[in-house]
Formats: sequence, structure tokens, C-alpha cells
Amino acid sequence: MVVIGAGPYGLSVAAHLRAAGVPVRIFGEVMDSWRHAMATGMFLKSTPDATDLSAPEPGGRLADFRKVRGESELTELTPIPCDVFVRYGQWFQKRYVGDVEPAKVAGVDRDPGAPGFVVGLDDGRQLTAAAVVVATGLNGLAYLPKELLRLTPEGPAAGALVSHTSHHSDLSQYAGQRIAVIGGGQSALESSALLHEAGAHVEVLVRERRVLWGSVPRLDRPWPQRLAQPASPLGTGWTLAAICEAPGGVRLLPAAARLLLFRRALGPSGGWWLRDRVEGVVPVRTSCRVIRAEASGSTARLEITRPGGSERLVVDHVLAATGYRLDIDALAFLAPALRRGIVCVPRSKAPQLSSTFETTVPGLYITGSLAAPMFGPMMRFVAGTEYAAARIARDASRWVVAP
Repeated sequence: MVVIGAGPYGLSVAAHLRAAGVPVRIFGEVMDSWRHAMATGMFLKSTPDATDLSAPEPGGRLADFRKVRGESELTELTPIPCDVFVRYGQWFQKRYVGDVEPAKVAGVDRDPGAPGFVVGLDDGRQLTAAAVVVATGLNGLAYLPKELLRLTPEGPAAGALVSHTSHHSDLSQYAGQRIAVIGGGQSALESSALLHEAGAHVEVLVRERRVLWGSVPRLDRPWPQRLAQPASPLGTGWTLAAICEAPGGVRLLPAAARLLLFRRALGPSGGWWLRDRVEGVVPVRTSCRVIRAEASGSTARLEITRPGGSERLVVDHVLAATGYRLDIDALAFLAPALRRGIVCVPRSKAPQLSSTFETTVPGLYITGSLAAPMFGPMMRFVAGTEYAAARIARDASRWVVAP
């Protein structure tokens, strides 16, 4: 079997497969996106209890990693630095997964000579696999509004007039420059704080009427409050608790209801611990929208509409924290015929999946964020690995014929 991707979902699935004695090869750079698509100095928005990878046996939680390393215990009042999470993922890989091959998967297609797939690597090698698990996270899914794409015909990048937050591991390169950050969620707000602290002149442009912030966790909530607002990996409240407790139940909802839940269950907001670094520190314009963007030499000219009218803003760079669009066609390594065989959720480009995360192409599994329109928003977060990994491993092992 082949697992594509060595982030939280890929590592968790591979760990369960290997524990079950299934021969598996996993391709990718360990914790790649967390190392290269997150700016230095960023923290996880999730709490410690919601950041555990799924191990096939006890002892693989973030708390276990901290204990083994002689590091202090983390609580809900302790924001987790991304570099701590990366080290945890690397430790998990060595303990539960073993070898991860850094080669990039360049192509996956049906094997014309036998059941299963042919997997091509970027170094020219090919191998066959009885089943394939795609766990590539948000790679290739970054979304930029068409108004901003006009600034960069060659494509968005850190060195272009516009980039996406996923393009950066170091924002200090923008020291002294005028930067417009587009978005009102955690990525936008934390990036703006890091830019400001690095010496950039930042303005945040938010479409919503106000910026929302998380509340400071209470470790000793009284039981009536815990009953009225139960805790879950995604926050407090009965709705979030229900979709975290039963992702399989979410899958049974009508497609329209699932998509509504996916889009609205967790709106853009900033972590409670970030508020003091942004509010009253970084200029934030709310209720505004970029309706036109033009390149003028080495600067970008933005036309912005607000309730009081429109105005222009000239900046040296535009940083888009505009999220991600789930699109099966972004998995360019899947052969076109293979992608055409994947039925999508109605009114979506996300794959329709079985209860074990199998697509409509037998033997091809997809997990992580692309599974969220089927199983709910928990699949957008590390907390979903526990539900997904064991189910995929149990089902996918049926494709492997014992010698």
C-alpha cells in the first residue's frame, strides 16, 4: 500500500497500517506544511487535547512526547508553538511509522495489468500499490480571489506583488514595507501581528463587520456550565460536541446540510491569546472588500469599498489570508481518468466518500480537509486523525493479499 503525505493524517494512517502488519510505503516530507507553509513564530489555534496524532497504542499523545522529553505539560492556557508540534510529529514518525520516503509522488493511475495502481515518483521510479491513501492536507488548495490574481500573471509567490499565507515560512523579509493583509481569521490576524513585530507597516482588510476573538479558556468550569456548553476539540457547545463525537453521523446528513455545516460551523476568528498583539496595535479595517487590484510598477493599487464609499490603498505587497478551496482537481498527481472516476459531493468539488473514506474509485482513499464536506469540520483539524486513521487502515488492509 502507498500513503501519499507525511503530515498528521498520513503519519496516523501509516502508523495504524504498520501496526496491523500491512506493508506500506509513505511518501512525503515529514510535517512538510507545518515546516514550510507556516511562518516562524506562529502558534497552533488548537488546544493540546485537540492536537494528538492517532497512534495504534497508548503513549503517542502530545502529552506523552512532552513527558518523554522532560518538557512541561501544556494546558488550554498554553498556546502551542508550531515548532513544538513539528518536533512532536517527527518523534511520532520515528516511534510508530519508521521510514518515510521524501520522494514526491508525480503520478497515480490504474494498473493496466492487474488490480490496483501504478505510482510514479518524481525521480522516474515506478511502483505498484494495491491501494492508495491520499493525505496531502491543504497542499495545492490555497485560494486567491480573482481580483487579486490580476496582480501577478505569473502566479502568487513570496516574491510577487501578492502571495498567500501558505507561501511563507518567514515574514521578516517584509520589514519596512507597506503590507495589506486580506482576511479576518486566525491566519490573517497572526500574520499581521508577526509582520508588525518584524517592522512592516500593516493594514488588515476584513470583509466582516467586526473581528471575532476566542474567549479565554476556563480550566475549572462549574458542572452546570459544562452541561450547557460541553467541551469538544473544536470548542464548546452542543453542535460542535455532536459533530466531533459522531463524524459518521454527519456523513448521513443530506449533502446540502453537510455543506452548510462545513461552511458555517466555524467562522473566521482569532485565538484569545493573539488579541493583545493585534487589537489597538495593528490597523484593521472592517466591512471592506477589495473590488479591484492593479500593479503599478513595484506597488499594488487596491480599490476598496466600505459602507461610506470607496477608497484607494497603495502597498508594496498583498498577503492573502483568504483560505482554501476544496477541489479534487488540485490533486494533479492523480491521472485525469482517475479524477473523472471520483464522484464529488453535489455542489462541491470535494470527493464523495464511503464510511471508511474510500472514494468511488475502489482502493483509493482520501482523508484530511478534503473529507470535511463528508464527515464534518473536525477533518479540517488534527483532532480528526483518531476517527479517520483506524477506519482507513482496517478497510484498506483488505486490498493487500497475504503472501
